[in-house]
Amino acid sequence: MPQLRITQLKSEIGIKPDQKATLKALGLHRIRHAVTKNDSPQIRGMLKKVLHLVAVEETK
Repeated sequence: MPQLRITQLKSEIGIKPDQKATLKALGLHRIRHAVTKNDSPQIRGMLKKVLHLVAVEETK
């Protein structure tokens, strides 16, 4: 199953509370923190909400 490597690039200071909750649900805690998640429609939807704060790359 393909996986996504998600890295937080920008701070969560000053963003909407729902976007902050999405970062927390993805497991991101600070700038340059990276997590690996399985590629699924739920994760893609979460990423769409915070795409301006993170970088995403596909891995095998």
